[in-house]
Amino acid sequence: MDKVITCINCPVGCRMTVTLSDAGAFVSVTGNTCPRGAKYAEQECTRPLRVVTAVLPVPGSETPLSVKTSAPVPKELIPEIMRVLGKTSVSLPVAVGDVVVPNVLQTGADIVATRELSSR
Repeated sequence: MDKVITCINCPVGCRMTVTLSDAGAFVSVTGNTCPRGAKYAEQECTRPLRVVTAVLPVPGSETPLSVKTSAPVPKELIPEIMRVLGKTSVSLPVAVGDVVVPNVLQTGADIVATRELSSR
């Protein structure tokens, strides 16, 4: 089975054709102009990863707290990660880089603050 995807690792945006076996295993890729494209194609077609971003309400702050995963996580876990974030409570003050949820869903990635919030 062939899939055509566009590489997002650099501004070139190579159109690549990825060949997968009937079982969904990576076989080959064509159309990439660098090794990063080949690595991206395999990862994207076999186990896609994403950085998750969100905002959380913080009691005592009119401004929500922006957060993100410290590393890409499996794409299929995004809905469950969002449920975890929906149940997460944060208190002031918060500094950039503070861990809001450690090792979210045992992915090895933390949810970290991407902005500073302080009490007035």
